[in-house]
Amino acid sequence: MSGQLAGRVALVTGAGAGIGEGIARRFADEGAKVVVAELDSAAGQAVADAVGGVFVATDVSDRTQVENAVQTAVSEFGSIDIVVNNAWGGGEIGRVERKTDEQLAHGFAVGYYGPYWAMRAAFGHMKQNGWGRIVNMCSLNGVNAHMGSLEYNAAKEALRALTRTAAREWAPTGVTVNAICPAAKSQAFFRAIGQYPELEAMADAANPMGRMGDPYDDIAPIAVFLASEASRYLTGNTLFADGGSHINGVAWAPDLDAASDQ
Repeated sequence: MSGQLAGRVALVTGAGAGIGEGIARRFADEGAKVVVAELDSAAGQAVADAVGGVFVATDVSDRTQVENAVQTAVSEFGSIDIVVNNAWGGGEIGRVERKTDEQLAHGFAVGYYGPYWAMRAAFGHMKQNGWGRIVNMCSLNGVNAHMGSLEYNAAKEALRALTRTAAREWAPTGVTVNAICPAAKSQAFFRAIGQYPELEAMADAANPMGRMGDPYDDIAPIAVFLASEASRYLTGNTLFADGGSHINGVAWAPDLDAASDQ
């Protein structure tokens, strides 16, 4: 099979829907063998079947399950070349002072430790092959400090720090590590819209291009580039796949007090 990722083996976490699904489908279209790591077994299996890949049930907040997902890629396809850390476990919108220790711990388990465990487990294989691509899905929420999502913001900014540190340490090995901050109609976006329906039109209007991105057509091609040979001299970077949203910040200002009273 031809394509920019022909012959490569890719693990995509949270690939059962949204951005993760878009990336899994695009990777397969570019010739990659895809391992779908997903908490929702029905959704994950459906995507794996659609892309001709392998599904592995994975809760990324559990180190053993994350390491198993990496090992599944190696066992099924003989190697692991690409890891896309995309999974997120959701969370309730609320003020900083009302967040619980449990919410913060869960946010970091899913958004920071999960990607770290996947990177650590895959690195040895990549180093041995002299080639590897890590793509970490981060967020404008952290960069622009969106209201109401402390655990998400903090975990994603910690992941960007991990991205840069690993990129610096692993640069001599042929392994690159980069981040994408997307603005797309993803699962997380629709969960937020479920709480604040009026924000969908506001988000589109605030975007310089006048719309939020599509996971397959707008975000996944950036991931393909970062996962391909074409990005071999790019590491430690954050690419804003956001229609220009990062330029002027985001008009995200829900009434958190009103929400807490409901």
